[in-house]
Amino acid sequence: MFPIRDDVPSRAYPYATLGLIVLNTAIFVIQFGQRLTDPAGAAGALASFGLVPAQAAQGRVLPFFTSMFMHGGWFHLIGNMWYLWIFGDNVEDRLGPVKFVAFYITCGLVGNFSHFLANTSSAVPAVGASGAIAGVLGAYVVSYPMARILVVIPLFLFLHLMTVPALVVVGFWFIVQLASGAFSLSHSGVYGGVAWWAHIGGFIGGIAVFSLFRPRPRVMYIP
Repeated sequence: MFPIRDDVPSRAYPYATLGLIVLNTAIFVIQFGQRLTDPAGAAGALASFGLVPAQAAQGRVLPFFTSMFMHGGWFHLIGNMWYLWIFGDNVEDRLGPVKFVAFYITCGLVGNFSHFLANTSSAVPAVGASGAIAGVLGAYVVSYPMARILVVIPLFLFLHLMTVPALVVVGFWFIVQLASGAFSLSHSGVYGGVAWWAHIGGFIGGIAVFSLFRPRPRVMYIP
């Protein structure tokens, strides 16, 4: 179930959401260029700025922050930024740009800490904005559970377009994360190369702290 767009209007242009997309993309382009020109340096940067739980257990704090602005590949980047663009504008609309960025970073830190707790001895660097974006999904579904999301659903050899309530789309997404995260606990926490517990922690954290950022009233919305 892959989202294409939602039907909730925004009151203002999502400058903070766009700025985060540009920032993440710019950092990845730098990463990608370094991989082509200096593979050893790129590997060193990944080890230094990615979140390595075993190193974090020894007191390295900075990667909890820097890792959320790095990505492992083009598909990783595009997938994350697509979700941020679809759902971030409406959460930004409720919080305002400054509080939205603070909320985004908070969720990213919560997600990264959750990944760390599930993988304290792992030496594998984890990168990505997924924990922060999971928090955005949590805030979105709290704000607009019945918003209509146009999604692509693969059925056999065909792709079907369908409009589904946000609660169903995000709920299905979270069940997949939770099931995969539970399974990953016996596979070093990064089953299939995905930090599932960063997603789970970021999502739950986003729901938990959203009201603390004092969101503005919702846009008038009629499903």
